[in-house]
Amino acid sequence: MPSAAPPNRRRATRLADSTAPANRAWQYVDSLTPHLFVPTAERPVRAKLRELGGDTQVLPHQHAWAQLAMSTTGTVHLRVPSATFVVPPRRALWIPPGVEHAVTLVETAELRTLYIHQAAGQCGPGLDDSPGNLWRRCRVLEVSELMRALVCDLPALPDDAPPPTALQLARERHVSALLLDELRQATQLDLRVDMPRDKRLHSLCQAVLNDPLAHDSLQAFAHNSGASPRTIARLFRQELGCTYLQWRQQVILAKAVQLGAGGLAIGQIAAELGYTPSAFSAMVQRACGLSPVRFLGMQNR
Repeated sequence: MPSAAPPNRRRATRLADSTAPANRAWQYVDSLTPHLFVPTAERPVRAKLRELGGDTQVLPHQHAWAQLAMSTTGTVHLRVPSATFVVPPRRALWIPPGVEHAVTLVETAELRTLYIHQAAGQCGPGLDDSPGNLWRRCRVLEVSELMRALVCDLPALPDDAPPPTALQLARERHVSALLLDELRQATQLDLRVDMPRDKRLHSLCQAVLNDPLAHDSLQAFAHNSGASPRTIARLFRQELGCTYLQWRQQVILAKAVQLGAGGLAIGQIAAELGYTPSAFSAMVQRACGLSPVRFLGMQNR
């Protein structure tokens, strides 16, 4: 694979590049043969397995069906036009049909993708087609041990492989039905980091994503932007509907999840992010309503 995008891909890689730390040699790859894994009413859940090395970006793409992206090893960053999601092991990202997304891997990962058939007007693992349906937007979900086992059990063979036997197809349908039921009950976690449209603000927000400790106050952030703190505060309210410190807290939480997935203990994570263990625990409980152990997915270790 090339280490830099050729000229005719520069526009396509803009979304992917917006999540990439500078000064790294990135591998750019396409979405792998999605036309060979198209879900149907007869085979409503299709599984795809892909192992990707660190410093890899999957170019922006979209599908006519829903998608569930899950890493069994390594943390994955998924970018949609207005936000970034951090997806470590034991978490999964639901992506509705038609949503453009790019994938960034900063470490080697085994990426399992489910393509999920959506009937006309449907969005989600059930049949709810109401306008307020929460499945109409991207969601980070907890992956139970049962869900993980079901995802790994689904065959990841493309359509150009020998077709499944009647018994294999019957088993696949049973596993798919149980998986969709487990997906309906999954707990949602707020690991979304919204990104602004303003180019100057977006660039600085990306710097904070790359290094959450770089700008620990609105004044420090504003100083590097060349704008006044009042202007920056107004832009955050207008574009993201929150204060700078509220937005930065989401970045801290996302970084904490990534560090937790790397095997660090809670005390080490707190120190890496500039907190004492007690202050970090209080922040997580206040922001998420969960203990750090539950939020970081450590309860099953």
